[in-house]
Amino acid sequence: MLTLMGGEVREWVERVAAFLTREYGLPPIAGRVLGRLMACDPPEQSAAQLAEAVGASRASLTTNLRLLVDAGLVGKRAGRGERTAYYRVDDDAWQRVIRRRIATLGSFRDITRAGIELLERDGGRAARVRSADAAFAWLAETFREAGEPE
Repeated sequence: MLTLMGGEVREWVERVAAFLTREYGLPPIAGRVLGRLMACDPPEQSAAQLAEAVGASRASLTTNLRLLVDAGLVGKRAGRGERTAYYRVDDDAWQRVIRRRIATLGSFRDITRAGIELLERDGGRAARVRSADAAFAWLAETFREAGEPE
């Protein structure tokens, strides 16, 4: 049985969507879907349930669900012998996404270090790349010192 969301929860879902759109460039529908999946009961929802809840067409919803699944924020499951897929936010989704983002800091630092070597004779361009490298080095160190979330 699907529990309907009250007005305050719907407003919260809209706040989640607005934040993710503004700060991370996610499409508003993806933000609404993610907010909905964070707050809904039961925690697993079909595409049809999500489309109705967030007011999205099936085509738009499919695109946005793929984006959220590919990002690791939403999991997709289908029961044995079932044709309907269900989506949910796994309990460790945020930790996995953040760990993956932290790991990319080192990858980008490899690129910035190569850029510093490449541009070392051009002070202005090299300085901009060094600045990016220093920022990413600081961020990587900050995360390393912070340890794992509980």
